[in-house]
Amino acid sequence: MAARLRTLPAAIAPVLVGTALAGFQHVFHPLRLLAALLGAIFIQVGTNLSNDYSDARRGADAEDRLGPVRVTAGGLVPPRQVLIATYVSFGLAVLAGIYLIVVAGWLLLAIGVASIIAGVLYTGGPRPYGYEGLGEVFVFLFFGVVAVAGSYFVQVRGLDWEAFALSVPVGLLAAAILVVNNVRDIDSDRRAGKRTLAVRLGRKRTRVMFAVMLALAFVLALVTWGFGPLAPWVALCWLAAPLAVSLARTVAAHTDGPTLNAALARAGMLQLLFCVLLSAGVLLSR
Repeated sequence: MAARLRTLPAAIAPVLVGTALAGFQHVFHPLRLLAALLGAIFIQVGTNLSNDYSDARRGADAEDRLGPVRVTAGGLVPPRQVLIATYVSFGLAVLAGIYLIVVAGWLLLAIGVASIIAGVLYTGGPRPYGYEGLGEVFVFLFFGVVAVAGSYFVQVRGLDWEAFALSVPVGLLAAAILVVNNVRDIDSDRRAGKRTLAVRLGRKRTRVMFAVMLALAFVLALVTWGFGPLAPWVALCWLAAPLAVSLARTVAAHTDGPTLNAALARAGMLQLLFCVLLSAGVLLSR
C-alpha cells in the first residue's frame, strides 16, 4: 500500500521510450535497460514511501481524504519502519545507479542524486514544493525530460534533440497522473494547507488543464515524425486516444473518491499504453 504500485507505470514508461530511441539508432544494451528500470522503480517507490511519511507528519493525510488509506497516517505501519523502507528503496536505486555510472559516465550520478532529492523534497523538508503547486512541474521534468533523455543517454552515451522531443508528451502524461490525484484531494488538501496546483486553480480550471495536457501529449508525440527522422509509425500511440478521452470525461464529471481512484489507476495505464505504443512506433521507424 505504501509503495503505491499503481504509480509505477510512471517510472517504467519513460525508460521504454528512451531505450526505444536508442534502438532506432541500432544501439541496445539489455543490462543497462534492466539497471535503468530498477533504478527508476526504486526511486519511485522511495518517493512514495517518503511522501507517505512526510504527509502524515504534516497532517495532510487526514481521515476525510478520498484516496486510499496511507499506512503512516492510518497507523498501519510505525513511522520509523516507513522511514527505514524509504532508505532501503533509495539505497537499491543507488546500487543500480552505480552500475550505470560505471558503464555510461558520471552524468548519471547527477541525474540520480537530483531525482532522489526531488523525490524527498516533494512533501519533505522545510519547504516541500508539492505544497506550493509545483508538483506537476517536477513530475514533468523528472518523469518526462530527465527519465526519457537519461534512459537514452544510458544506451548511447550522448543526447539528441529527438530524446527531448519525445520526453515532452511522456512528461505531460506523467504530470496528468498527479493532476487526477490532486483533483480528488482538492478539498482535504485545502483544509490541510497543501496548496497544490489544483487548489490554486480550482476544480473547474484544473479539469480543463487536465484535458489540454492529454491532448497536447498526443499532438506533440508526432513532432519527431513531422520535423525529424522518425516514420509515421510513431502515430501508433494515437491508438490510446479513446482511453484518454474517456479519462478526461470521467475527471470532468466526478468528484467521488472511488471513481477518481479508478481514474488515477487508468491514468497510469494510459501513460504506460501510450509509451509502449510510442516505443513500438519508434522501433518500427528503423
